[in-house]
Amino acid sequence: MGHGSSSTPALELDKFIEDNLQPNTSFRDDVRAAINTMCDFLKERCFQDTAYPVRVSKVVKGSSSGKGTALKDEFKADLVVFLTNLTSFEDQLKERREFLTEIEKQLCQLKDETKFPVNLEVLRSWRKNSPVLFLKLSSTTELQQEVEFDVLPAYDVLGSVCFYGKPDPEIYRNLISECTSLRKEGEFFTCFTELQKNFLKDRPPKLKSLICLVKHWYQLYALELLTVYAWERGSGDTEFNTAQGFWTVLELVTKYKQLRIYWTVYYDFQHQYISDYLCSQLTRARPVILDPADPTRNVAGGNPEAWWRLAGEARAWMQHQCSFECHMPQVGSWDVLTDVDVPKQEAAHYFHHLCLFLFFVCFYFLFFGFSRQ
Repeated sequence: MGHGSSSTPALELDKFIEDNLQPNTSFRDDVRAAINTMCDFLKERCFQDTAYPVRVSKVVKGSSSGKGTALKDEFKADLVVFLTNLTSFEDQLKERREFLTEIEKQLCQLKDETKFPVNLEVLRSWRKNSPVLFLKLSSTTELQQEVEFDVLPAYDVLGSVCFYGKPDPEIYRNLISECTSLRKEGEFFTCFTELQKNFLKDRPPKLKSLICLVKHWYQLYALELLTVYAWERGSGDTEFNTAQGFWTVLELVTKYKQLRIYWTVYYDFQHQYISDYLCSQLTRARPVILDPADPTRNVAGGNPEAWWRLAGEARAWMQHQCSFECHMPQVGSWDVLTDVDVPKQEAAHYFHHLCLFLFFVCFYFLFFGFSRQ
């Protein structure tokens, strides 16, 4: 449980978030400056002296740091490096070690050449089949703040991202096909980092503050999405009661066995192959919370025991004699369903087959009508 918030009166939660959860402005600006320097370097100079023709098309800061929902004491983030010569999701698996080795070499050289506003360490862990490169940035002051960025090479499947449009459905068709054939569902979510950022980009600042409060209680990406869902279905306003929003999320956590949540912002049921896959995903054992940018990734799946423990923590929080409820009795919660309806597969198939039937009927009469003339 997050320290301090349980004894905070509900009416003072917004101030608690501002005073205790927001990152230190000075350190955040120093980290941003250092990351921008490294991003420019990776795009302009990395791989230029190598024998193979590869370039960095873009570098994207992911995780909470890139979405505006980072906590003061949150120490992990992602730096996704998109490479021009990765032409498939499988390439990303096969070649990431080689590229991470070169990126490590180049960043160490940059560190020696450049004076950063923060202390920089370039570290690695070459575990079997899972090479990891990360940057540790720490403050040069007595505050002793630090943050780590995992450096992740990725296939640039999206190219130039449109902030408000859906990607070509063929992208998701290929993703689903490769993930299922490789048995790597959810493995390539980094390729969709920009969409994950865009999903939160234009959300109200107060919703992002509520996400920070929920993360202060427990840091889990599934809970970030659960908070967005609770707000969308329960409020939707730019200004709302923070206490009510927090209480709603806790209630949904206690009902984890009923959760089935997804969005159709970037993918939907319009294309049969994708529709069939989505329906199979959404009929799996709950909880199901699909990544809004990657339909192969159920961010709530894989560990029902962890959800059982988390639900116990939520109940304890709600029932504790010094809990949040005592500071604002009858705060209540938003009226939010635990699941989102799934289009009936039979109807979708019927419409698809009907269209095919009508096509062949028209073709038959046109062809044989002309033949008889």
